[in-house]
Amino acid sequence: MMKPIKTKREYEQAMSRLEEIFDAKKGSAEGDELEVLGMLIEKYEDKHFPIGFPDPIEAIKFRMEQLGYNQADLVKVIGLKSRTSEILNRKRKLTLDVIRKLHDTLNIPTDVLIQAY
Repeated sequence: MMKPIKTKREYEQAMSRLEEIFDAKKGSAEGDELEVLGMLIEKYEDKHFPIGFPDPIEAIKFRMEQLGYNQADLVKVIGLKSRTSEILNRKRKLTLDVIRKLHDTLNIPTDVLIQAY
């Protein structure tokens, strides 16, 4: 019988069982067990190993890389070359206005951008 995972030991047992049945066929008894076990493990991990948001500056750099942007492209978004450089070098905090521009232009979630760094 399946039950919620409450302890580290139960988590380790669940992970071990997950490895045993990992290749189970969908729709089989083990396939159903795999699906439920995966949900229980995920719930335990979300509670005990939360993943925070990425660093705002790293998120900006990552998104620039994804879009093929360079610093000059970012200046067009932020406004001033010196301000852009200071932000990327962590010498200037993101203002609400800059956060809005980055969100609108680069589609970076505001939750990521408003964090302290």
